Amino acid sequence: MNTVKTLARYLKGVWGVTVLTWVLVLLESVCEVGIAFTLQFLSGAVNDAANGLAETAMEEVYLYSGIIFGLAIMGAVTGIIAGFTAARAATGFGRNLRQGEYYKIQSFSFDNIDKFSTSSIVTRLTTDVTNVQNAFMQIIRAVMRSPFLLIISITMAFITAPEIAWVFLIVVPILLVVLIVLATVVHPLFVKVFDTYDDLNEDVQENLDGIRVVKSFNLQDKAKEKFSGVSLFIFKCFSKAEKILAFNAPSMQFAVYATMVALAVVGGNLIVSGVYDPGVLTTFFMYVQLIFLSLMLISMVYTMIIIARNSAERIAELLNEEPNLVSPQNGLKEVENGSIDFDHVDFGYLASGGKKVLHDIDLHIKSGQSIGIIGGIGSGKTTLISLIARLYDVSSGEVKVAGHDVRDYDLYSLRESVAVVLQKNTLFTGTIRDNLKWGNENATEDEIVEACRLAQADGFISSFPDKYNTMLVEGGTNVSGGQKQRLCIARALLKKPKILILDDSTNAVDTHTDALIRDELQHKMPGLTRIIIAQRILSIRDCDEIYVMDEGKIIASGNNDELMKNCSIYKELYDSQLGGGDFDE
Repeated sequence: MNTVKTLARYLKGVWGVTVLTWVLVLLESVCEVGIAFTLQFLSGAVNDAANGLAETAMEEVYLYSGIIFGLAIMGAVTGIIAGFTAARAATGFGRNLRQGEYYKIQSFSFDNIDKFSTSSIVTRLTTDVTNVQNAFMQIIRAVMRSPFLLIISITMAFITAPEIAWVFLIVVPILLVVLIVLATVVHPLFVKVFDTYDDLNEDVQENLDGIRVVKSFNLQDKAKEKFSGVSLFIFKCFSKAEKILAFNAPSMQFAVYATMVALAVVGGNLIVSGVYDPGVLTTFFMYVQLIFLSLMLISMVYTMIIIARNSAERIAELLNEEPNLVSPQNGLKEVENGSIDFDHVDFGYLASGGKKVLHDIDLHIKSGQSIGIIGGIGSGKTTLISLIARLYDVSSGEVKVAGHDVRDYDLYSLRESVAVVLQKNTLFTGTIRDNLKWGNENATEDEIVEACRLAQADGFISSFPDKYNTMLVEGGTNVSGGQKQRLCIARALLKKPKILILDDSTNAVDTHTDALIRDELQHKMPGLTRIIIAQRILSIRDCDEIYVMDEGKIIASGNNDELMKNCSIYKELYDSQLGGGDFDE
């Protein structure tokens, strides 16, 4: 019920066509029952006309035939219109679900996204929504029609001939039990299938992201083998489920013919005995068709619900997920400067059970300082800077910006004041100018050019025929790694942040360009607090303060000269990269 309540909120805007569909389907059902009911009178009139028992028999034949024809036309028209309205309602519902999920994802913290995984989110936005949408379209067409046809047809059967109608009371419950048993057996298989879709999407995503690595190592066969294994598992689960569901149709057909035989035997004896006219049996055969049509619809919808149930639960799970990072009420709207304080901070990722990856971090950065952070892979460098923009919350301790705990700030205001350029640079399909404006959509042309000049990007942009209107393909694969990095730095500078974090984001540019970027930032933006994470000593050697990290701890700090004297790890890195001597950039 919680899943139904959650999804029902996204019917906003489609309730009108949904209700209209119900009305149309109800009218269609009335026409079908009306045809069956009128048929017994037509049969009686035909019988009278054939035996010459009534002078008006042929007039009655024409009258009842006309009524049946009119009901058939009306039923067909309402059925066609109901198909259109049902499709519109279902597609509108699907649109609302996708939009709701996507908007929800935008509010997620990294912890929330880590909980679901990217591939699982993609599946919930695509395959799962399609399943629920298709099921909804079948449900709204059958929710009125099937029960109405079933109840009215059985009721009319008892009104017409109770001595024959008792046959339905035996067959219908047996079929309903069969449907319930099939659903109980099949549902766990579909749960496995849709969970495995996440793995399939993850495999495709990883393969496409790393396609250059796959081809350079000639691992296409291995990639195919891995994909085939997951795909085969889905095939086997689906096949097994469909084999079980295959019992549904034959069971229904067997019940139809068995009921007709029973009606023929029971009804035939009663007709021969003179209890009922032959037209009654003809009418009962029509009721059989209507009753089992309604059961067939129920069966089909039930099958769709079985398939869509797991998808609906997965969508509802995402929609009900509450972001664990939210802005406080009346949060601070202005970040006064770029000072940063870590007061005995511990941190662990929720996705890994809260195991600490940062231990008792205590550091203090003045506004406008240039800070270098260096350490091995997995030492906690990127995690450390993620806490500044409150991409995660600390497990204990405090992170302060401009003297205030980051948890006291409005999230939008805080993140507008902190610009992060990641090691893995992301560009989007569109022009260079469009990509740069992600930093500030209202940036002027002069501001764009100045930011690119500071990031040493204006030179190569000007060499392109279309300059700032040059189109970037998906991921920016038509520019080099170093060019991508410089574009991302320029994009970050357009935010006019108080704090700029460069997370190993100049590793693809040459040392001379790297030095020019740092020099421009130092002289043209002196009030900007700069945090540089790097593996290259030259990128941080001239920083005001350098922190050396290892296993989530700060093991040493100081300027270049101090660390050369007091930190063996830093000195070892320096000597291995610069040969133990000075290096002129």
